[in-house]
Amino acid sequence: MEDPDTLLSADTLQLIILPAGIIAVLFAIYLARDVLARDTGTKEMEDVAGTIFEGAVAFIRRQYTTIAILAVVGAVVIGAVITVFETQAVAETDTFGLALGWRTALAFLVGAICSMASGIIGMYISVKANVRTAAAARRSVVEAVQVAMRGGAVSGFLVVALSLLGVYGIFSLFGGLAGGKATQDAPFLIVGFGFGASFVALFAQLGGGIYTKAADVGSDLVGKVEKGIPEDDPRNAGVVADLVGDNVGDCAGRGADLFESTAAENIGAMILGVGVYTIALAAVWPNPAAWIFFPLVIRAFGLLSTIVAIFFVRGNETEDPMNMLNRGYWVTTILSVFALLLTTNVMLQTNGNSPINGLPVWLLFFGAGVVGLATSVAFVYITQFYTAGGYRPVREIAEASKTGPATNIISGTAVGFETTFVTAITIGIALFASHWLGSQAGIVTADGRDVGGIFGTAVATMAMLMTTAYILAMDTFGPITDNAGGIAEFSRAEAGAREITDRLDAVGNTTKALTKGYAIASASLAAFLLFSAYIDKVNLILARQGKPLMESVDLSNVSVFIAALIGAMLVYFFSSLAIRAVGTTAQAIIVEVRRQFREMPGIMDYTQRPDYARVVDITTKAALREMIAPGVVAVATPIIVGLLLGAEAVAGMLMVGTISGVMLATVLNNGGGAWDNAKKYIESGNLKDDQGNVLGKGSDAHAAAVVGDTVGDPFKDTAGPSLHVLVKLLATITLVLAPLFIR
Repeated sequence: MEDPDTLLSADTLQLIILPAGIIAVLFAIYLARDVLARDTGTKEMEDVAGTIFEGAVAFIRRQYTTIAILAVVGAVVIGAVITVFETQAVAETDTFGLALGWRTALAFLVGAICSMASGIIGMYISVKANVRTAAAARRSVVEAVQVAMRGGAVSGFLVVALSLLGVYGIFSLFGGLAGGKATQDAPFLIVGFGFGASFVALFAQLGGGIYTKAADVGSDLVGKVEKGIPEDDPRNAGVVADLVGDNVGDCAGRGADLFESTAAENIGAMILGVGVYTIALAAVWPNPAAWIFFPLVIRAFGLLSTIVAIFFVRGNETEDPMNMLNRGYWVTTILSVFALLLTTNVMLQTNGNSPINGLPVWLLFFGAGVVGLATSVAFVYITQFYTAGGYRPVREIAEASKTGPATNIISGTAVGFETTFVTAITIGIALFASHWLGSQAGIVTADGRDVGGIFGTAVATMAMLMTTAYILAMDTFGPITDNAGGIAEFSRAEAGAREITDRLDAVGNTTKALTKGYAIASASLAAFLLFSAYIDKVNLILARQGKPLMESVDLSNVSVFIAALIGAMLVYFFSSLAIRAVGTTAQAIIVEVRRQFREMPGIMDYTQRPDYARVVDITTKAALREMIAPGVVAVATPIIVGLLLGAEAVAGMLMVGTISGVMLATVLNNGGGAWDNAKKYIESGNLKDDQGNVLGKGSDAHAAAVVGDTVGDPFKDTAGPSLHVLVKLLATITLVLAPLFIR
């Protein structure tokens, strides 16, 4: 038994949750102050940065007003519908006089608000960091890297800290700290928080992704291909919309995406912890509630590890900037391993060792956590291999560009499909290893169900999420440096500054791709975790109704097979809507940019100023209009399937939809990233013809690579990232509405 007087106990570690979240928020404020105190460069730099800021704020205000209205309507509907099914509800307790439906609605609204706040705050600092990165590039590579990384870290820390504090706060509010039955039921009561976060993330990612890629495609095709002017040239009317898009899509959208990931996966892990909690109570293990609180403690230590790692992002002027960022990532990972060792040792205690191999139970779960961290590292380097210019896939696409856009697109498509092999193998190994290690703990229910194996996958997922704050900082580094390059070009900064921002932009393309790979890996592990949580919730309701439990999902059942087919279809249909939205919006931008070049001939010799505001306005209206259809389809489909075909059919839809979503997102993310960096590879002068002549900007090979890049843009920055959210939205929405699907 655990000695309550021991200095380092499970109860003591649980006390770190709230302080760690607060410390992370304070550290984010410190980083923001540091970034905002930096030099803002020349007057020309400040002018273009101000224009970008105005456009980004205008879009975010209109987008989040729309999302807020949808969220309020959604909360009311959820509260009313679940209240009607109150007799099938999970919890019998009544907090603050609120029925289960309205507690779920409250959690939904809190999750939505925190998700919106994460995106808005992160975007604000990123927009302010871009001009400071451009100014720093006039002096030093190292300084520019540190400014961009610290600006990105503000978003990283706020997203993860708000997720941690939000889950902990709503968990406490609904009786999670009371012990006994309240603690057991509380994780099921807060699934609305994850649903609210998923709901906002879906629309934020869709709207931002449509905006940024439509502006990027329209700007590049007219400016770089038709007019032969450089990227981010001030004569291109679409440039400001493109630069605005980097922030509303890659900063605000990705922030909401990873906020939703950490919240939903945390809640799923806590629900699986309930399964061990009931066994621990019966067996009189030390501190049974520690199995529920473990995911929160792990997240808290991950935040503290990342704070230390930020100070290791340093180097010299000749060093590859990617190495500077990787140094900090390795510090985060190594510190996370030690924190994981401590936390599993203290919190995951039983009354004996594993009955199978005699090892301490906590050591088996530590091994499962190491598997999760190793999977995170594996995906970082897998994504680098497929999207960085120093490796075979990107060079292969660049070589294919010599013979035109058709062969470029064929090569890029092949690379995207190829990435599914290593992705599936890596995820499969991670799931098998973490489940096997957990199953060796011998934690089973009275009816023989293996709870330890499922909890092992939860530990692996939570361990992977320990590095989320640093990964998100690396992701936001991308749009900050992309904007910095645009500002340097737009303001006609000296050649040395533009050279540095180009180097950082190429690294930023890779770090953005890394985050997508990381998000897919965590989504894969989390999908299994959340699927198990859905089964647990359904069985808890069935048990309280005295009905047989759902022991398995029978794919030979026609209803289940139909639902599975619909789940796979949803992934492709949703992607089609998202990609088509980019194409439709880009067409409007191309028409407008061409019109301005045609009707304002003074643009080319700088005697006339393009109408940037008109392009921004066209893009904003189109993006907000086009995000509705795929969002509604994603939310409505699982509800309709559940109502018509039942709870078991929903489980089949979750399984097959998740697998399809993970594979297609891998194709879209890595294929798009490889196309983008193949273009950058050529622009850097690395491609030569058979006579040794450099095929750089302005060559036919470069024009072909630009076409390939525009094809990949909606893949990697709109449909692909939105699929991460879709996969987890399917799980959270069915988890919340499970009572409706039980016949």
